[in-house]
Amino acid sequence: MARSVLLVIVTLWCVLAPSVIAAPGSRGYCPSRCVCDDVKLHVTCGEGELDVLPIALNPAIERLVIKFNRIKAIDSSIQFYTELTMLDLSYNHLLGIPKSIFVYQRRLLQLHLNNNKISAIGNKTFAGMDELRVLNLRGNFIESVTKRLFASLSKLEELNLGENQISTLHPDAFEGLTSLRILHLDDNAINTIPTPSFRPLRLLAELYLGLNTLYTIQTGAFEGLQHLRRLDVRGSMLVNLTIDTFRGLENVRSLDISDNHLLKNDFETIPEGAFYGLANLRKVSVTGALNLQRIQAGAFASNPNLDTIVIASNRLLAELDEGAFAGLPHIENVILRDNAIRTFREELLPWKQLRNFDISGNPLVCNCHMRWMKDLLRAKPEIETEQSQVICQHPERFAGEPLREISSELLGCHQRPSKDRAVVGAVLVASAASLTTFILVAYRLRHRLVDVLGPEWHNKRNSLKEEKDLEFGKAFPEIEYHQPNYNIYTCNYQQMYAGKLHYQHPQQPQQPQPQPQQYQQEQHIYETPIPVSDL
Repeated sequence: MARSVLLVIVTLWCVLAPSVIAAPGSRGYCPSRCVCDDVKLHVTCGEGELDVLPIALNPAIERLVIKFNRIKAIDSSIQFYTELTMLDLSYNHLLGIPKSIFVYQRRLLQLHLNNNKISAIGNKTFAGMDELRVLNLRGNFIESVTKRLFASLSKLEELNLGENQISTLHPDAFEGLTSLRILHLDDNAINTIPTPSFRPLRLLAELYLGLNTLYTIQTGAFEGLQHLRRLDVRGSMLVNLTIDTFRGLENVRSLDISDNHLLKNDFETIPEGAFYGLANLRKVSVTGALNLQRIQAGAFASNPNLDTIVIASNRLLAELDEGAFAGLPHIENVILRDNAIRTFREELLPWKQLRNFDISGNPLVCNCHMRWMKDLLRAKPEIETEQSQVICQHPERFAGEPLREISSELLGCHQRPSKDRAVVGAVLVASAASLTTFILVAYRLRHRLVDVLGPEWHNKRNSLKEEKDLEFGKAFPEIEYHQPNYNIYTCNYQQMYAGKLHYQHPQQPQQPQPQPQQYQQEQHIYETPIPVSDL
């Protein structure tokens, strides 16, 4: 009898409790290990032993957080809280979600059901949630995304389906999600993406597909995603990428293809224009590529807006062509750690303008070719952290030594650095070229220079000529050379020449000698004076 009476009392309480609690100014019951704020209308229950949703809370609450408890089901008691804008039941033991269970939560904006044991959801699970913006189902056991599964969530902006067991996506799986901006599908078992799956997501800005088993991405899989800014396909077991892989992603700014297998021969190098078409790309990450050996010149030339490059943990990557990072005026962060690169050229990157660079973990050969790096590290010590310290590995005497601590002499730099020598050589060549040009110009304008310098300079020049003529006459007195207005070319070469050919003893009278016609002609020629002004 007593048991029947107790049962009736409990039943009456369940029926009347909502109306009693809903009275103006009333305050609900607050379970242990919960914090109830009736001013902000927030209830937060930390780790505890709750296995059902409490029904005696203030029905006006707007935010309900019950995490790390043992709730196994969402029952009808949720209907008492119609003013909720945020519900967080993560890290519980939920096995499923009843159909239309949230039909009375028309003001709900955020629903977090992550890290439970939910294995399936249907297209009526979220019926009536017209205002929902964020849906988090991460870390459950969902195996597939069926046709129009979220069609009723037209205002949804963020959907997290990561860390589930999803292996298939229906071609119309995301139909109706016209406002979605962030989609997490990472860490699942997806092996193919049906080409039309993402086409309804016209406003999608971030897409996470990493840690799947994609192997390949079908051509056109991303067509229609004009607003996509970030694409993450790291660790997706991709074995190859082609120029058509990222077709339709002209506005992507961040691309992460790290930790993929990328075993095909055409990924032994990152070729020129590898990411052609991604003109707005700002960050690219290529790490853990098993076969990557070389980065060709112009590899990122078609991505002028890049500011961050991460190329790390590629154990065979040893070659960086000159110009590999050319055409990147906005580059600020370069991570090249844990590769097989033995030296870095100063012309490779604008090192001094970088805000962050890391070349640690490479088998660096420290010699005079790395002197510029040593000088840079000493001039800007803040760019080298304990984690990114530049350590030498070769030659053996420098193994384990920080590059910045090794002197230039020990690096073998006994001569002027090649860059300085090049500058000096260029200056000398330029000086010689300038002097030669000046001489040629002066020669071409010599007559004008005479006119410009005036008569005084002209008379002085004539005086100098006369002095030279007199000196010449003294040296050769037997020559008729006495005309002051003529130069040395006015002398009688015939007499001088004839005198040497017909020498006579001074006691003998000189006989006139007939002169050949040839000498007569020469006399006429050489006796003709040459005015100084014509010289």
